[in-house]
Amino acid sequence: MLRELSVITEEEQKILDGRQEIDPQIYTEKKDMVIDSGKLLQRGKLIQVRPHTRFVHFPEHTHNYIEVIYMCQGSTTHILNGREVVLKQGDLLFLNQNAVQEILPAGKDDIAVNFIILPEFLDTAFEMMGKEENQLRDFLVGALCGRDGETGWMYFHVADILPVQNLIENMVWTIFYDSSNKRSCMQITMGLLLLQLLDCMDKMESGGRKFDNEITAAVLSYIGEHYKNGTLSELAEQMGYDVYWLSREIRRRTGRTYKELLQEKRMQQAVYLLGNSRIPVTDIIESVGYDNTSYFYRKFRERYGMSPKEYRGNLYKMPEKDL
Repeated sequence: MLRELSVITEEEQKILDGRQEIDPQIYTEKKDMVIDSGKLLQRGKLIQVRPHTRFVHFPEHTHNYIEVIYMCQGSTTHILNGREVVLKQGDLLFLNQNAVQEILPAGKDDIAVNFIILPEFLDTAFEMMGKEENQLRDFLVGALCGRDGETGWMYFHVADILPVQNLIENMVWTIFYDSSNKRSCMQITMGLLLLQLLDCMDKMESGGRKFDNEITAAVLSYIGEHYKNGTLSELAEQMGYDVYWLSREIRRRTGRTYKELLQEKRMQQAVYLLGNSRIPVTDIIESVGYDNTSYFYRKFRERYGMSPKEYRGNLYKMPEKDL
């Protein structure tokens, strides 16, 4: 795949031959540099991938579609709503229609692919995510509605998450090489990718047109590392903020309280251990930070509609003595 993606395109050859800037006619006919999906997608297509154009500065622009960038090799530097973000190999960047993007020149060995995605392509993925509130779902709601929400972009550091890497590469492969039921396969794969990313929110940076959401990223990172014993007071002290101010700011920026974000992470970790280990349920409850077993069971059933034992049994049909 890398071999095919690294081939010099006709556009890139013109740049190497002396063209000093991108040819805007390839991307748009509008003067305000809104990249047009109609220029990049074949008629009737909901999704397409194209190699990132190297060797040239790409000036500030927005898109009338959702763009996802996957860094296959090397790195690229992006200015997103005024903030510099460097994508490295294995990283994943989501941009909604209102994110302002500028891209610095990339070298020959900096290989990235751009997914051009119409909002309706994400309908299946959105349904797969369920109704649980989270920042990724909020981003998708904004992208599907085309609204200028607080989160204009989401940057995932997921190079070390093998399931994420496999799903992305499967999507690239499926688009490059036609297969039967390609659209359905792609939509379901995107849904699986988003579900995987829900477990990687502690590896995410985000920002919007209104402000850079560094506080949210720091909070999620702290919770990801300290979900068992972390406290809001300790987090506020580390970040140098008043605890009451930080509590209000977390609620304003995420729509959830610190406690709700913490419970979300603990449940995610409990589900991971149920599906990937034979650790007894009582030990899992303790390991993710709960000291009230009855409370955990009640919250787990509210969320998943079954007990932890039933959840594990449905996944792997383990003998009951192992549970």
